[in-house]
Amino acid sequence: MGPHQWRRAWEAGQQLIRANGTSFNVGGELHGTERSWPLDPIPLVIDEHEWAGIERAIVQRATLLNSVLADLYGPQRLVREQRIPAALALANPHFLRPCHGILPRSGVFLHSYAADMARSPDGRWWITSDRTQTPSGLGYSLENRLVSARTLSQVFSSFRLRQLARFFDARRDALLNLAASQQHNPRVVLLTPGPHSETYFEHSFLAGHWGFPLVEGGDLAVRDNHVYLKPLTGLDPVDLIVRRLDDDFCDPLELRGDSLLGVPGLLQAARSGNITIDNALGSGALEAPGYMAFLPGICRELLGEELRQPSVATWWCGQEESRRYVLEHLDEVVIRPSFPRSYENMEVPAMMSADERTKLVARIQAMPEHFIAQEQVALSTAPVYTEGDELVSRHVVLRVFATWDGSSYMVMPGGLTRVSSEAKSPAVSLHKGGGTKDTWVPGGEGEPLPMARPPGGVIAAHPSWANLPCRVADNLFWLGRYAERLEDRVRLVRALLPALSGEEDFGRTANLESVVRLLSGLDYLPPEIANASLGEQLWRVQRLLANLVRDESGPTGLRWSLKQMRRVALNLKERLSADTWRVLQQIERDFARSLPGVPQPNYVSDMGLIDRALDRVIVTLLAFVGLVMENTTRGPGWHFLEIGRRLERARHMAELLQAGVAEAPEAIEPYLRILLYIADSSITYRTRYLTILRTDLVLDLLLVDESNPRSIGFQFASLLDHLERLPEHDHISSRAEKALVSRAIHTVRITPMTELARRDQDGRLGALTALLEQLKADMYELSDALAAHYLTPVVSPRFVSSM
Repeated sequence: MGPHQWRRAWEAGQQLIRANGTSFNVGGELHGTERSWPLDPIPLVIDEHEWAGIERAIVQRATLLNSVLADLYGPQRLVREQRIPAALALANPHFLRPCHGILPRSGVFLHSYAADMARSPDGRWWITSDRTQTPSGLGYSLENRLVSARTLSQVFSSFRLRQLARFFDARRDALLNLAASQQHNPRVVLLTPGPHSETYFEHSFLAGHWGFPLVEGGDLAVRDNHVYLKPLTGLDPVDLIVRRLDDDFCDPLELRGDSLLGVPGLLQAARSGNITIDNALGSGALEAPGYMAFLPGICRELLGEELRQPSVATWWCGQEESRRYVLEHLDEVVIRPSFPRSYENMEVPAMMSADERTKLVARIQAMPEHFIAQEQVALSTAPVYTEGDELVSRHVVLRVFATWDGSSYMVMPGGLTRVSSEAKSPAVSLHKGGGTKDTWVPGGEGEPLPMARPPGGVIAAHPSWANLPCRVADNLFWLGRYAERLEDRVRLVRALLPALSGEEDFGRTANLESVVRLLSGLDYLPPEIANASLGEQLWRVQRLLANLVRDESGPTGLRWSLKQMRRVALNLKERLSADTWRVLQQIERDFARSLPGVPQPNYVSDMGLIDRALDRVIVTLLAFVGLVMENTTRGPGWHFLEIGRRLERARHMAELLQAGVAEAPEAIEPYLRILLYIADSSITYRTRYLTILRTDLVLDLLLVDESNPRSIGFQFASLLDHLERLPEHDHISSRAEKALVSRAIHTVRITPMTELARRDQDGRLGALTALLEQLKADMYELSDALAAHYLTPVVSPRFVSSM
């Protein structure tokens, strides 16, 4: 390809990663916990014959581990016959005693499995760890493939690689078949810990790819030993849970009592055979590395064959002979806990001082069953592309995935390749700066295309609100509010910036005096600023607008609104289209690229920088609104998003009319001009009235006119329409919400504008002030009513008593 074409291709790949929002979260960091996904453009290529051996070995190992789980949570013959030490199996904190005796509805414990594999410099592969709980990386593997296939399309097609689509289709079909034992149209959900999970992107990616609702523990409830989704109305049965939540967090009632992520009663529902869980609860027990020392003998016992793929040499120190060997060969092994926790790292005796080695030996001898030793494996390397257009050598670990397809295990032809951050460091970790690669397996020329699904019988579609949990509706409601709040504040700042120019301009929207009084009325500036000198006023307004744009800490800042908007959008990623997500990403990039966090020393030049940046931001915001209007299905989710937008726009317009009309002086024309500009209604006013600015006419346009999409009347009319289309949650409550909006519409319609524009003896617009205060009170009451009736899940008293 040549260096220039290669560089251009990879720049396109990085742009695709950013546009897709591919990321992972790093726990424990105070700021910026979300990192962009580190994909290296050079794939790891594995020969098809070499891969065939790996494939057979992974199928055997998944089958073996499934049999071990069935025995551990069943007859426990392996423990009684001492093929697995009782101290290893039963002292394992991930062996969940409440799960003993529970036979999964499908009879399979391990529906998905992953193995981490290392290749030594001589070309031999070793399995370094088993992932039997909630194997992560499957979605990232597919994302890596999608990026590499687009950026290296010519090379990709010429290799005739084995495709990943058949594996993902088989995985989805197998899940649906597992759930279909109860009904023809099963409901499958993907259970996630939430947006703070390290792999939340993958959760939302897989949920969107397979078409399963992404739920959190609070979205589910157990009633009469059945699991239900809590949508906007009632309870809807769930047949299968694809969990991305660790075993002990899944049920605070019987497992980990301090868990806020699980579903109380889930274990009892599984015990009753009313729910299938992928993987079965308790499957994480086999991730303890001590089991590797006993797998060859267990394989001969259970499967009657030798283990095809060896594990890295492992010794469990709970056995005297193994412990003696480990203590005699400390320089050749690494020491790890038998039941590792996230904060415990391996220890390398060869790099310890004499005193440290003595203490380590004492700990091993005191509690030998808590330690294992493993051989130090020299990892092979692969070329990695750097930003300096160089190829460097990095250590490689490959994660291979398998899934139960209904009759046997199927292996994905590829995997997630991870590389170390430094050539001298064998540690392969994304948290320490490592990266990933796509994994290519040639040999796809004879591979059949994915089979089309046979047409099924008549399936009753779930209602559109049935897959919309209250939490999702709440996030959509606030996405609409934050998006509108950001747009409103961008329009406000853009309207006020021209007043900071020192040049008199007849066409200028506002002057400094009107800007100061308007900002004081909106509580951005103290009232006494009106008595300050012009220089003081100018400086205060410049500083305020700069802070409004850049401040992330206060709820009045644009960046704060953008931050909240993105936080809410992240909870909805699987429900947003790719184009919508790209637009949200673009808004962030516009802010980051055009507006550095620190203001310019010269406020005048800084105001020009802000003006240009906001021009770009407003265009991108309008693109977001357009995508929502044109591409979103008119279901309850869209209605809640629109309710949030309309409620926020009405609130903002009421505050503007309060500060810019009701509290304005008699020389009101500059204030009216500002309001028309902010509301993007200047052209409409001139076209309709062909006269000078008058208070009653401006109020008619911005308060009453239901044909003007910026007026309060339009917002209330839209709110009523959306409320009428929501599913009935509580007939009395729904009627009260509609009555509240209908009353506000009626009040606005019957009030004469001439009366609102008339000043009282104190020179104030008292009638307008009273009306706006009442409308704002109605809006707050409506927001609270929606939160209470729709956006807060209602738990049945019967369910509470069963807990």
